This record gives sequence, C-alpha cells and structure tokens, in this order.
Amino acid sequence: MAIEVLVPLVFVSLFLLLILGAHLGLAMSAVAIVGTGLIIGMDGALSLAGLSVYESALSFDLSVIPLFVLMGTFASKSGISSDLFTAFNTWLHKRRGGLAHASIAACAAFGAVCGSSLATAATMGQVALPEMQRYGYSGKLATGSVAAGGTIGILIPPSVIMLIYGILTETSVGDLFLAGIIPGLLLTLFFMITVVLVTRLDPNAAPTITELPEDHFEGSAFSKVWPTLLLFVLVIGGIYSGVFTPTEAAGFGAVGALVIGVLMRRLNWQLISESLTDSVQTTSMIFLILIGAILFSAFLSLSGTPALMGEWVVGLSLSPLMTIALIVVIYILLGAFLDTMAMIILSVPIFFPIVMNMGYDPVWFGVLVVLVVELALITPPMGINVFVIKGISNDVPLSQVFLGVLPFCIALLAMIVLVIAMPEVVTFLPQLAN
Repeated sequence: MAIEVLVPLVFVSLFLLLILGAHLGLAMSAVAIVGTGLIIGMDGALSLAGLSVYESALSFDLSVIPLFVLMGTFASKSGISSDLFTAFNTWLHKRRGGLAHASIAACAAFGAVCGSSLATAATMGQVALPEMQRYGYSGKLATGSVAAGGTIGILIPPSVIMLIYGILTETSVGDLFLAGIIPGLLLTLFFMITVVLVTRLDPNAAPTITELPEDHFEGSAFSKVWPTLLLFVLVIGGIYSGVFTPTEAAGFGAVGALVIGVLMRRLNWQLISESLTDSVQTTSMIFLILIGAILFSAFLSLSGTPALMGEWVVGLSLSPLMTIALIVVIYILLGAFLDTMAMIILSVPIFFPIVMNMGYDPVWFGVLVVLVVELALITPPMGINVFVIKGISNDVPLSQVFLGVLPFCIALLAMIVLVIAMPEVVTFLPQLAN
C-alpha cells in the first residue's frame, strides 16, 4: 500500500476508534502495529511491539512518572489543597473577587506538588467552589476561575505533560521544569488580572468580603503553605543543586509528601493504601499511553511522515514565526476533539522535527506546547477541566461554565503570544542554571 494512502488511513482509523470510546493507548498500539505490519510485515511489527513494551517496563527514566504521581497523590490526600486555599484566602480576601484570586493562586501552588491539571481542578474545586457559592459569587466567575486555575497545574513544575514531552523528544526534564516557572507565575498573574477586569465590569459577580471565618487568621497563613514550599524546594532545588537527578528528586518528593502527611497526622494506613492504589492506576494508564505513543512514533518514522510534513511546511514558504503560528492554530483545532494526552502523543513526533529544523529551542517549544494544551483544557467542545468543574458544581449550567472560562481563554492566548514574542520568558532560567 502506498504511504500516501496508508498514513491518512491509519489516522482516520485511530480517530474512529477514539470516537467509539477506545482507550487511547490501546487504539494507538493497534493502528500502529497494523500500519507498521503493512510496511515491514506483521512479524517485524509484532517483534517491535514486544521490544517496545519490554524496554518501556525496564526504563529507569520512566520511573520518574510513578514517583511524581505518588507525590501528588500523597499531597492531595494530606489536605494540602485546603490549606493552600485557606492561606491565600487569608491574604487576598479583602480584594473584590478575593476568593477567585485565592482559588487561582492556590491552584498554582498545588500544581507545584501535583503535576496534573485535572487533579488540580478537581481538588481545588471541591475546596473553593462551596466557599464562593456561600458568599454569593456568580456561577460563571466561580467555576471559570477554578477551571482556568486548574490548567496551571501542568505548567508549574513538576508536570506530567512536561515529563512525557521530555521523554518523547529526549529533552532535559530538569530544564523543562525550570522553564515552566516564570510562565506559570505570569499566567497566574494574567488570570488574577482577568478576575479584576471581570469584577469591575460586573461588580455583582463577586462581593467584597471584609471578615473571615474564625479559623482564618493571618498568623496561621504561612503555617499552611510551608509543606508545599518544602516539597517544591526539595524537588526543584535538589535537581538544580546537582544533589538529585529528576528521578531521585521524584523519589525524595514522594517520601517527603508521605512524611509530611504522617507528621501532620493526616495520613493513616487507609489513606496511604488508597494513595498507593490510585498511583498504580494512574501510572498504568500513563504507561499504556506511552507504549502506544512509542509504537505510533515508530510507525510515523518508518512511514516518513515527519519528513513529508517538513517538506509540506517548506513548500508553504512561510517564515519561522508564521510556521509557529500555524502549528499553534493546528493545536487549537486538535483541542476541539482530542484530550490533552492524545494531542501531545500524536502531534509532538510530527511537529518537533520541523521546529528543530527551524532552529528553535526544544525547551521553549515544550512550554509553548503545554500552554496550547492548557487552552484545550478549557475550550469547547472537549474542555475536560470544564466538565470536571461542572461535575462538582451541578447547579451551574454547562453553558455558564464555558462562558465563565472565556475571559481566561483570552488571558491564556495573551500568554501564548507573549511566549512567542519573548522566548526569554521561557529560556531565561534554564540558561541561567546551565
């Protein structure tokens, strides 16, 4: 079968399987094995599949994923999310929209120990949404701020999406983590500015709160933040001081989260057991997707798809900047019908060689990809974060949640433009560390 026919047929088959509800990892593995078999024969394709599974299971580099997942699970079970919201609410409650500000800031801080957007949105939503509803916040602002704030969880290090990007492209995970700090803080600021603008345009969206419940007092605020700061410094500081490799840092982070939870008397044997079970389930899902990604990437390489895509882009005679803009638009379109993991897995093996041939920094491109994926998390029709928040806040119509995240989508687009226009925002810290 001609490559020009085979490759589109494989992609169409994959999308059909996903539409029918097939698991992403299994769907990619199936179409990749069949596609590879049509190129090199089924015996070779099956041998390649077996070797890929074997090497993935034994890869020391991949052990970083379950360890970071475990750290985030321990942190979540320890109630760190509630502590962060309480602390930021103590500092920000006197501003109009203070609870929305606190939700966004707490999402960013929780992302420093979690690494998952969905987990950040779901965890913080359970803490923040009841408070905002109790104080009369509009459904749009309450749900929109938490759904958007949750996206920061995959930008602030450690990030599971960055880990996968680093593995797929052989880019330094440590550099990716460091590169995400400034954009993550800036995006948090952009979202908080968005809250200010929304509340000025509609003062009824958020009342001004001058008093806090009795358990909120400024003297206790830092005591609720220190576990997150300690874990962040342990992981990121350990990597860049040369004390730990990323994998070792993930291990120390997981142990640190466990020790903190036990010392705070918030983790008992039952919660520890639940954390281990949840981590195994999440890790198994990620590994299954990664194995599918490895097989699919092998198929794309054998078919010459990256080279064909490169020739197509060159044939358009676009400038490097316009090429990046085109890739961003394609990502936004992909986000309309693919989840974030599928976007990364399917697109990076195709776009990465093109971007590298134009001389761009792989770390910079990784952060740009994460930002565009964040946008997909809150835009229709997929908008997974929106559906997560809708599930928590059943009394707010889905249409209102999507309207609530719209201003934050604009802020995220502004952040994407800033990163493209000023790559130093991303590359400054990695270059400083190296």
